[in-house]
This record gives sequence, structure tokens and C-alpha cells, in this order.
Amino acid sequence: MKLDVESIAGMLQGDAQLCADTLSLAIGDCTLQVRSNSAAVIAGLRQYFSHVPAGTAQPDMEVIAIEREPPDTGIDFVDWQREPGKTGRKDACFDVPGGRLVRKVRTGMVFLQSETQRIAAGPCLAYDNQVINFINAQYMNWLQHRGWLICHSAGLVYRGKGFGIAGFSGGGKSTLMLHLLDHDEVCYLTNDRLFVRKEAGQTRAVGIPKLPRVNPGTIVHNARLQGLIPAEQRAALLAMPAAELWHLEDKYDVHMDQVYGPGRVVPEAPLAGYLVLNWRRDSDAALRVEPVTLDNRRDLLAAIMKSPGPFYQYPDGSFHRDDAAFDEQAYLDALQGVAVYEVSGRINFDALAAICLDELLVAN
Repeated sequence: MKLDVESIAGMLQGDAQLCADTLSLAIGDCTLQVRSNSAAVIAGLRQYFSHVPAGTAQPDMEVIAIEREPPDTGIDFVDWQREPGKTGRKDACFDVPGGRLVRKVRTGMVFLQSETQRIAAGPCLAYDNQVINFINAQYMNWLQHRGWLICHSAGLVYRGKGFGIAGFSGGGKSTLMLHLLDHDEVCYLTNDRLFVRKEAGQTRAVGIPKLPRVNPGTIVHNARLQGLIPAEQRAALLAMPAAELWHLEDKYDVHMDQVYGPGRVVPEAPLAGYLVLNWRRDSDAALRVEPVTLDNRRDLLAAIMKSPGPFYQYPDGSFHRDDAAFDEQAYLDALQGVAVYEVSGRINFDALAAICLDELLVAN
């Protein structure tokens, strides 16, 4: 069989009939429509994206989610090289003219990315988070085509000003963000993907509609989040050794409106400050927060920069490669004028949250 975008789209969709119910999302200035052969898939996505306004304009793009068994494509995929600090196989790719097929190694979900076809196929109900990520990938492509740079960071807004939180793998940026959200004047911007762009001499930040996903170690120590797991399970988790609990991976979505109340999600803000978590659980040093200049600390810039990933398709139709180098100067230019702080020493979320609330957020 000839492998091109249209033939692969036909193979993934098969004889599945799309249901009448659709989901339209107005994400910033982008309108995205989701269709599926499963009303349950649409219902689940509608609940997840309930904090996003419904789209009323003509869609800029369409995503199709096909609920089915993992596709057996017979294609010889090539593993996508993971970023430093990440282990294990995650994504595998196969390129055709104008399109890319991405297979999730663990779940068998298959995604077709092109300018005309955007299809997720496989057990979408069981692995809805991967469908959500695919939908967000389309908006991320849309942003990057308009000059926004992707950062591996959480983002908050305090009194109208944005504040980014970056950190090396396992640094706890989501945990710190949720500590800060306990303050009623702090709003949520984004969890793990922050986009920055210079506009009229000012750095602006945009988030994506992805809810925070936290591990049990974060939940059991945060009073607002404890309802996410049963009391008996929480007690068992608290009995685990601290180091083992810290590394336990079992993600839970935090629905912002349900946990923190309505009006706590902000889509965009001027970026006033940036925190880079370079601390360690096993450090003997006291917690320190010091201003730094990224031009002189390229090692910290590495914690901020983020690969666009296998779904990124450039405006000319070509795809991002896993060996592509970062444009460090572009990040330095975009973040020029933003106050940046390095956090070092021993991990202490309560102490750092207090410093942020009492000093950093107010100062910037």
C-alpha cells in the first residue's frame, strides 16, 4: 500500500463513523474543533476542557479522535530521542511527504500529524491524557508559527503580572505552583508548557489549557488536594520512605475551578519574573534565592528551553528533528528584562513559597 497522508488517515479511521456531537474550543485567538466516532470521548474532553470558552468562529483546525484498538500499521517506526534526564522509550515516528506518524510506545496510540489531517487513533478513552496532549500540541504549533517560544515551565499570575517556574527534571515546579495557588491573589497560567514572546519591548507569557498533573507525593502534603485520593490510600503513602514517595509516578489531574474556585485561570500576562529550581533533596546547604543573569548562566537556560517535540510541524511543512539544536539567543532575547532567580540548596516548598509571596511576586 502506498503510504501518504491520505492513505494513512484512511487506515487509522477505517470504517468508523463520526458522531454528530463535536467539541469546539476557543483557545486564545485559535478556534479548534474536535470530532470523534465516540460520544463518550467527546463528553470526556468537554469535561476536561470545561475551563476553556466554547468556540463560535470557523475552526482554524480540526482534530479527529478515533476510539478503537491500537492500530497495527505494520510500519517500522524509529524511536524519538528523549531529552537529557529522561529514560525509557516513549515516542516513535515515521515520516511521509507532508506528514508524520507518531506511535506511543507504551499505549500503542497512533497519531497522524499534517497540515490537513490531525488524527488520534487507539484506546482514546483509556488514554485520554494522550488525546488531550495531542489537542494541545495543535495549539502549541499555532503559537510557535506566530513567534512564541516554548518553555519547560509552570506559570502563575499575581496582580496582573506573570511569573515562570522552571526546574530540572523532578525539581518540583508543579508542587511549588500549587503551594502558591493557596494564596487567593495567585492565578494559574500553565503547568508545564509556557510560551514567551517579545511584544513592543515587553515579554509576554501564554499558557495552554492543560490542567496540572501531580504525583501522590504532592497530593498528600497539600490540604486542598487531599480529596483527590482516599484517606486510607493517603495514610499508606505517608508511611512510605520520603525518597520513595518523591519518585512515585501516578499522575492525577487537578481541576482548577473545583479545587480553587472559579476565575483562577488566566490565559496570558506580561512576564515579570522567572524562578529556576536548582535545588536538591539531599543537599546540606540552606535554601538560597539569588538573582542571576541568564547570559552568564547558560546552564540555567537549559532548564527553561523546551524541544517542540515530534508533533511540531514548521510553517513550510517540514517536521522538527530530535537532534535539532536550541536557539539559545532567541530565548535570551525574549527573556531580556525579565527578573530571573536561581533557587539552590535543600528543597523546602513552604519556605520558598513564603519568599515568593513576601518578596519576589511583590518586587516584580
